[in-house]
Amino acid sequence: MRDIAPPSPAVVVAIDGSRRALNVALWAVDEALVRDLPLRLLYAIEPHETARLDSLCTAHDFAVAESAVRHAAMAIESTNRPVKIEVEIVYERKLTALAKASQSAAMLCVDAAGVGEAPGTHRGAELAQLLDQSHCLVAVINGDEPGHRDRFIVTGFTDSPECPTVLGHAIDEARLRHTALRVVTGWRPRFTDIHDSHATAEGNRYAKVNLEHALARYRLLYPEVDIEAIAVAGSPINYLAKHVDTVGLIVLGHDTANQLTELGDPGLYAALTDLHCSVLIAPRYGPW
Repeated sequence: MRDIAPPSPAVVVAIDGSRRALNVALWAVDEALVRDLPLRLLYAIEPHETARLDSLCTAHDFAVAESAVRHAAMAIESTNRPVKIEVEIVYERKLTALAKASQSAAMLCVDAAGVGEAPGTHRGAELAQLLDQSHCLVAVINGDEPGHRDRFIVTGFTDSPECPTVLGHAIDEARLRHTALRVVTGWRPRFTDIHDSHATAEGNRYAKVNLEHALARYRLLYPEVDIEAIAVAGSPINYLAKHVDTVGLIVLGHDTANQLTELGDPGLYAALTDLHCSVLIAPRYGPW
């Protein structure tokens, strides 16, 4: 169990011995299977602050790590899903280990609480740092309720260059999870339209017509996916705030992930806490 897996493509899950992280690993099984990739269980042993480490301390740390990944592997194997399981135990900070893993991974899967707070940082800073350093898809999963087959997948539609890629990821998730997809676009109302119900309805209608036109080819390509176009005045985040009980997974582009700051401070971590859903973030668009 102590052998370090080679840096080959895989779906990587951060394991820490918690039930939430185990739920994330179970959620990630489908992601590995659909890509025909192994599921790699990554346990990062946080270095001790003191430079000196005795052999007993090191042995204890590895024993804890091995127990955690063994328990996760057994839980995955009990599902009888034909996924290959790899194990990687490293002695370094979790963020460093995940950033390195992202260089060859197809997806990183982490528990929202597991990267929510770090000693000496403000709430959510660790998650923001992970997104900034990652080279692949990052799934930040609500480890309390990782599966929401009765909830929608939601993504926004904008004129951003990353939008087609993000929409593609959202469709992939909807197909994989057999879940309906809601594509939300926002339009900017004039100040005088804010309290004018007729103007708002007309603005929504016009924005939805344009969105329906943009989604037409995706519906032809993926007829098995229930794709609904939704237009709202203002930011698409407004839709998420009003439909918190129906959203299971939000799919965002790297450059638009910080739009969730509108739900609370500081950003994505607060949104995860307030919405109780999961978020899939695409890697940075264009060159690094």
